[in-house]
Amino acid sequence: MKVTYQGETGAYSEMAVYKFFGPKAQPLPCKDFRSIFESVKTNTVPHGVVPIENSIEGSINQNYDLFLTYDLKVCGEIAVKLAHVLITKPNTQLENIKTIYSHPQALAQCRLYLEKHNWETIPAYDTAGAVKLIKEQNLPNAAAIASEKAADLYGMKIIARDIADNPSNYTRFLVLGTQDAEPTGDDKTSIIFSAKHAPGTLYHALGEFATRNINLTRIESRPTKTTAWQYNFYLDFEGHRTEKRCTEALTAIETYATFVKILGSYPRVI
Repeated sequence: MKVTYQGETGAYSEMAVYKFFGPKAQPLPCKDFRSIFESVKTNTVPHGVVPIENSIEGSINQNYDLFLTYDLKVCGEIAVKLAHVLITKPNTQLENIKTIYSHPQALAQCRLYLEKHNWETIPAYDTAGAVKLIKEQNLPNAAAIASEKAADLYGMKIIARDIADNPSNYTRFLVLGTQDAEPTGDDKTSIIFSAKHAPGTLYHALGEFATRNINLTRIESRPTKTTAWQYNFYLDFEGHRTEKRCTEALTAIETYATFVKILGSYPRVI
C-alpha cells in the first residue's frame, strides 16, 4: 500500500502511516500538503495521510482549506503521541547550541523549553527534515526538534528528551482516499457547511444534531476567502453518514446552509 505524507523519512506523519496501514505500508514523502491531495486525486497513490489538529497548538489550517478545494474522502483517523527530543550532531554539546531548527508546530509545542535557553529558532518544513538539514549542512552549533526515530535514522545524538510544554502532546491525522469507510458501529463523520447569513441559522443547524442525540466532537470555523467576515464550518460528529439519524440531520441542516459537503465517515479513534 503506497501512502503519501508530508515530510522526510522519520517524520511523525510517517509514523501515522505505519500506525494506520501496518508495517507493510510504503510511505512516500511529499514536500507539502497540497502534493498529498494531488497524489490521491490523480490516483498516483490510493491514500494519503495529513495532520489536522494538535492537542496543544490546535488546527493545521492549510489542510482544512485543502479539504474544501479537493473532492476527496476521509476514510480514517489516527492519533500519534509526539515525544519531542533535542537532536544534534554527535560532537555538539548543549552549551554550544545557538540555533534550533524544526517545524513551526514543534517549535511552538516546545516554547517554554526554548525560552529558557534563549536560542534562535528557525522554522523548517518538517521535523525530520530539520535533522537531515543539520547533518547534510554540517551545522556544529545547531539542534533540531524531532522524534527519537529521526535521530536514529540520521545517526545523530539526542541531547535532551521530553522537551514539549505538555507531555500529553498528540496530533490527529486523517486518511485521504476516494471513498470513505463502511459502518462499524463506532464511527465518526466529518462535514463542511456554510450557514446562511441570517440570525439563528448556525444555532438551528447545530440543533438538528442535538435533537437527534448526535454528539458533536469538533467544530472549526475558517474564512470562506470569497466574502469578508463570512465563514465555513468544519464539523465532526459521532455516527456514520448512512445511519438514519445522521442522514436526517444532514438533510435537515440544508435548510440553514448555503452548501453542505460530506467529507466522509470512518471508524472513530478519538
